[in-house]
Amino acid sequence: MVSRFSRRLFLFNLLGLAFASCQQRRKFEGPLTIGVLNYGGGEQIINQYAKFNTYLGEKTNSYIQLEPAFNENKAVERLEARAWSLVFAPPGLAAIAMARYQYVPFFPLVGISDLRSIFVVRKDSSISELKQLQNQIVALGQLGSATGYYFPLYNLYGTTLAEILFAPTPKAGLEFVAQGKANACAISEADLSLHASQFSPTEFRVLFKDPHYVPLGVVLIGPNVERNRQEFIRKVMSELPSGLAQEVGYVPNGQVPDYKYMISVVDRVSSIASNLQTKPVRLFESKMPTKS
Repeated sequence: MVSRFSRRLFLFNLLGLAFASCQQRRKFEGPLTIGVLNYGGGEQIINQYAKFNTYLGEKTNSYIQLEPAFNENKAVERLEARAWSLVFAPPGLAAIAMARYQYVPFFPLVGISDLRSIFVVRKDSSISELKQLQNQIVALGQLGSATGYYFPLYNLYGTTLAEILFAPTPKAGLEFVAQGKANACAISEADLSLHASQFSPTEFRVLFKDPHYVPLGVVLIGPNVERNRQEFIRKVMSELPSGLAQEVGYVPNGQVPDYKYMISVVDRVSSIASNLQTKPVRLFESKMPTKS
């Protein structure tokens, strides 16, 4: 009798553990879609995130799907649809995601802490001041780019342009200028250093540098991820081996940068977005935030 009771107790405990285990899996199960920008469209991004995806999937009992976007426009579409569970977002996209779509920042990305937006012209251009871009053709980056879209439009407020050309990548913006299709383009200092030599013998000159530093990008988690699951994912990612975190480019113990100013610029620039496809392009309908 005692033996039979002990066996029943053992089986009951075993079933209880199995049930608890299933409950734990159900709590954290379900797919997680990771959104990243991948300008080149190559397969290297898949290899870059492979180990991270495996680790995160195992720790959270989730199916991990990587979904690269080839430019900022596509990324904004996915943010608007709340289609991405986790986003490795550059600054412009991060500001949009937080301000409009209730994404929550978790960790800072590895990046350039003193990144600035610049306007670039050909070295032989007669344009020497930003105000001389009045009635000129300017190449900007895609919606979502801090250095190529938001900060430049902020600095061009009050200007009437002949036309805006939207370059799919920073390199394409420089190409517009090199070919004479645009009088100037807006990119980052880092992108100018990276791509300028590829246009030799054409040389470029910095026309204007924005005084504000662009905040580091951040890892964001989406509003459709349940709150308890969010915190569990945060815990898992904060304990990620440093080598894996470095591979995908975030800092597990880093402080999330202040996005207050960046979000205010995004909000204000967004108020003139409906004008950008017109010719000429008048950039002076809404009051812009006070520069500091």
